[in-house]
Amino acid sequence: MSDLVTRAQMILLARTLHVPVERIAYLERLGAEHLHELEQRISGRIFEYHGEMFKRIGRLIPIIPLQVSLPLVQRIVPPMMTGRAAGAVGVEYPDAAADTLTMLKTEYAADCTPYVDPKALGELGDIMAAEPLVAIVNEVLRRKDHITAGPFLEYASPKMVEAVERGTLDDEGIIFSAAYAYSAPAVSNILRQLLDGGSQRIPRMMENVLAGSPELQEAAVSVMSRAEADVVYRIGDILLSLATPEALGKLAAHTIQRGAAPELMTFVSKFSQPGLQRMAMNPIFANTAALIAIVESLIVAFRPGPWKGLLLLAERSHPDVQRYVAGLVARMPVEQISELPSVANADDLWPTLLRLLAVAEEPAQRRIGVVWAQLPAERRAGLHRRIAELELEGRLAGIVEEVPNVSVEEVFYQRRRRIRRRGAPSDSWSVV
Repeated sequence: MSDLVTRAQMILLARTLHVPVERIAYLERLGAEHLHELEQRISGRIFEYHGEMFKRIGRLIPIIPLQVSLPLVQRIVPPMMTGRAAGAVGVEYPDAAADTLTMLKTEYAADCTPYVDPKALGELGDIMAAEPLVAIVNEVLRRKDHITAGPFLEYASPKMVEAVERGTLDDEGIIFSAAYAYSAPAVSNILRQLLDGGSQRIPRMMENVLAGSPELQEAAVSVMSRAEADVVYRIGDILLSLATPEALGKLAAHTIQRGAAPELMTFVSKFSQPGLQRMAMNPIFANTAALIAIVESLIVAFRPGPWKGLLLLAERSHPDVQRYVAGLVARMPVEQISELPSVANADDLWPTLLRLLAVAEEPAQRRIGVVWAQLPAERRAGLHRRIAELELEGRLAGIVEEVPNVSVEEVFYQRRRRIRRRGAPSDSWSVV
C-alpha cells in the first residue's frame, strides 16, 4: 500500500491521540493496515469512554432549539469538542445532526470536520441535502486539508459522491484526498462515479495529472493502483489517449523517483493490451537507472501486483531490455529469488516469468536455479512441468540443469510417507 496512505493513517492516529505526528513516528513501521486498525480501536475506546457525556448532550437536543444553541456553540465551543460530540450525537439524532450542518457556518463546520467520525458524516449524506456537505468539502479542500477530506470521501454515500462530482471542481483536491482514503473499494467507487457521471471528469483530471506536479502524479498513480481492474482499464486508455510519449515518460519517471514504483507497476498491470504495449515502448522503460530503481523497490514491496506489472512490461519490451531485467532479477537477494515462485503462482505469472528468464544469460539462469533447487519436491516438479509445457527446456538449460527434477509418482510417494510418519490414517478402499 502507498506511503501516502500510511502517512494519512499516521496523521489521523496522531489527531486521535492529540499528539504531534513526530511523537508517534516509531509506529510508522506498522504500515497502513495496522495503523488503521489501531486508530479505529483507539477512537472506539475514546467514544466509549465519553459515551455518557455524549448521551447527556444528546438529551438536550429536543429541549434547546438549534436556533438558540448553535450561535452560542460557534462562539464559545472549540471545534475539536464540537466535532467529537457531533459524530457521536449524530448517530443517535441523525435528523438533528443534519439540521445542524445546514445551520452551521461553513468555516466553523470545516474547523470541526477533522474531529468528526467520518462514518457519521457518510450516513448523514443519505438523509440531508447535499449542498451543505459539498460546501464543507470545498472549504476543506480550499485549505488543502486532504487528509481530512480522504476519510470523508471514503465513507461518503453514493448520493454524496455524485454530489461531490457535480459540485467540487478542484480536480487536484479530489485526487489528493482519494490518495489518502484507506479503503480500496471506496477509491474504486469514487473513480467509477467520475468516469460515469454526467460531468465526465476523468479526461480533464488526466490532463491535469500529466501537466501537474510530481506530488500530484504520485497521488494519482497511488489512487489508480488501488482501484479495481475494470476502472483502471478504462482510465488507462483515457490517460494514454491524452499523453504524448514525453509526458508519459515524465509521469513514470516522477513516480519512480518518489519511491512509488510498486504503485506504478500495479497500475500498469491493469492496462489493456494496447496500453501495455505503448507503455513498454516508452523510453523510460529502457532506461537502466529506472529499471534498477523499479526492481529495487519491488524487492521491498514483494507482492504479486507490482511484479505482474513489471513482467508484463518486460514481455513487450526490446530483447535487450528483457535481458537486462532478467539479469536484475537474478541478482536479487536469495530470499526474494526463492519467493518468486509464490508470486508467480498468485497471479498465474509462470509463463511470463519463464519466458523472461529464458532470455537471461546462462550464469544468471544458474544463480536462480541454485536457489530454486532448494524448493520442495512438489514445486520443483511443477517448475519442470511448466518449462516442458512452454517448450523452453533448451532456452532455460541453466535452470533445468541446476534444479533436480522429480517425478509426480515420487512426489506422491514422499507425501504419503510424511502423512504416515505423522500418524495419520492411510487411504482405504473399504466401503462402509
